[in-house]
Amino acid sequence: MPLHAYKQMSSLKSDFKKIDVKRYRKVRRFFAKAFLHGIWWDILLNRPFLRMFRMPPLPRWRAIARQYRSLAVEMGGVLIKLGQFLSIRVDILPTEITSELSGLQDEVPPAKLEAVIAQIETDFGCPLSEIFEWFSPEPLGAASLAQAHVAKLHQSSGTSEPLRKEVVVKVLRPGIEVLVETDLKAIALAFRWLKHYKQISRRVDLEWLSQEFTTVTRRELDFEAEGRNAEQLARDLADEESVYLPEIYWEYCGSRTLTMENVAYIKIGDLAGIEAAGISRAEVADKLYNIYMKQVFETHFVHVDPHPGNLFVRPLPHPDEISAGISDFAPGDFAPYKPGRAFQLVFVDFGMAVSIPERLRAALREYAVGIGTHDAHKVVQSLVSAGTLLEGADLKRLEEAHEALFKHLWGVQVGKMRDVALKQAKIFLKEYKDVIYEAPLQFQADLLFVMRAVGILSGMAANLDPDFDVWSKTVPYAERYAKEEFLRNREHWLKEAVTLGQLMLKMPNRLDQLVTQVEQGKLTVQTGFSPDARKAIQRLEDALIRLGWMILAAAFLISGAHLYVGGKDFGGTLIILAAAAFLWGMRKR
Repeated sequence: MPLHAYKQMSSLKSDFKKIDVKRYRKVRRFFAKAFLHGIWWDILLNRPFLRMFRMPPLPRWRAIARQYRSLAVEMGGVLIKLGQFLSIRVDILPTEITSELSGLQDEVPPAKLEAVIAQIETDFGCPLSEIFEWFSPEPLGAASLAQAHVAKLHQSSGTSEPLRKEVVVKVLRPGIEVLVETDLKAIALAFRWLKHYKQISRRVDLEWLSQEFTTVTRRELDFEAEGRNAEQLARDLADEESVYLPEIYWEYCGSRTLTMENVAYIKIGDLAGIEAAGISRAEVADKLYNIYMKQVFETHFVHVDPHPGNLFVRPLPHPDEISAGISDFAPGDFAPYKPGRAFQLVFVDFGMAVSIPERLRAALREYAVGIGTHDAHKVVQSLVSAGTLLEGADLKRLEEAHEALFKHLWGVQVGKMRDVALKQAKIFLKEYKDVIYEAPLQFQADLLFVMRAVGILSGMAANLDPDFDVWSKTVPYAERYAKEEFLRNREHWLKEAVTLGQLMLKMPNRLDQLVTQVEQGKLTVQTGFSPDARKAIQRLEDALIRLGWMILAAAFLISGAHLYVGGKDFGGTLIILAAAAFLWGMRKR
């Protein structure tokens, strides 16, 4: 890495210590208002006799989510990232809220060109004209943290191919470090407040979640890490001829500037452009799915931001065109229609990439096998292995719920999934209301980013090919992973079979001992309550205690009223004691 890549690193770190006080107060005020809203409506008024005054929670929180969305669009910065992050937390937030946040688009007006150029020149310590032969004044796109411009390298740059001298320069928005630190400080405060809200804090480690969000956000400001992510993906997918990753030009990178090869071919959402080149949309969807299956289950390093702006389709020359001397197409070149034209998938924007930890890899494979073979038991066991189930979760009911999902959704094409799911929602809600209400799932952030990527991927596959059948595409992977699991565990199972044989040989003697104990009256049995039974007993115990306090309160109230009417001062004291006994009995145990 050239020295100028680190030239501004000290100033970059110092910027993280600064905050915009006015912005911080505005964001903090919104979070405080939302927190007080929850205390009033969901805690203070969520008591017997007071619930009649309580507004339904979902419409209220949907309105709060809508207000947050407006604030994020107005202020940009990390607030948009937080909204997108919370939109995938389906394990702790109801869908009414996540759906409001899921529409947040990370698109904001571009920063002023003069400020962008000044920042690049500061990064490299020389005029822009000495760095690039030409620099586009209009950005390709502008997001909350950075924006991208097309540029050209000087001919003396030594690039091997003339077509590759056009580059894309990604630049952090001037002053973004201060905005990021301001928003992260306000968000951390909100997470600390949420620790006091037990319905959320019992389901997720908020301290860990806050740190994870901070880490992921700051990682997006680390252009060196983004470049390394691109290179790792290129290594992982080197044997995939259908994938193309842009080259990173490290000589033209700085702490706030990342320069890479321009690969802006046909956008994956440009269906007409894909068809006009003769490329099969169904093949694009199929290859896209296969590449992500490989990332998740084989290389374990996943590009987790596959929205349509970050994926392109690169048309390759047809044999007829190669014969005519056409060896390649540059970004923006017109590729005439050639039926069955070969292509490559192109990825950009590598700031969000997740390395799946060892603890989750086996569980993910088990989950894929369960989905591919519609084995509800294996699916639930994979959730147990991944540590995503809360303590005391009813595994049997979860299996039943998954069996119902397989029954109604198996074989449904991705494009029709939503309509079928909506039709079945009412029946499913009625049958498995207890499972939905308990919501016993708790996902780690690294797994959530992968789930978010797969969710976005499913939508793109359906857009490319309405007949895309994710189920049939998953079965071959499930069969392969099941076979690998069998071969991997074959030796273990042989040992288990030997152990079982030894136990069978000892069985007659042990049965004889058992019968002897029964005949002599010495057999004892130890039992224990299941988690659900313990909960039921605890609820019954709490109810009996509350009943006792209610009876005591009623006795104080009747006696106090009788004495008070009779003119005895002690009657008022008893009435106060009655109120205290009532409140004490109704407290949350």
